[in-house]
Amino acid sequence: MSSLDKAVDYLRDHAGDYAVAEAQLVYMQELRKTVKAQLMKGFELQGFKTDAAQQREAYADPKYVQHLLALQAAVEQRERTRWLMIAAQARIEAEKANMYANGRTDKAMR
Repeated sequence: MSSLDKAVDYLRDHAGDYAVAEAQLVYMQELRKTVKAQLMKGFELQGFKTDAAQQREAYADPKYVQHLLALQAAVEQRERTRWLMIAAQARIEAEKANMYANGRTDKAMR
């Protein structure tokens, strides 16, 4: 199997991985808002009256920090998958250029 075939197969086989990673990232970004809102509501019930005070406490809460770590992992996974796919695309382009150059060389030799 040529490197071109391998690169095309890689893109096809991992397109779903990228879609899952992208969906997870979007979900985690949106969930961050929910986590913050829930924490702020809890801090309001604890007596923090202003939005600023509730927000400060929410950002410092271990639940929020834990969510940020999960968001970091989602970004890392998406970026890893994206760059592996970009590398496969570059391999395809390089192989196409090589095939074109070899074709021109063959014609010149005739």
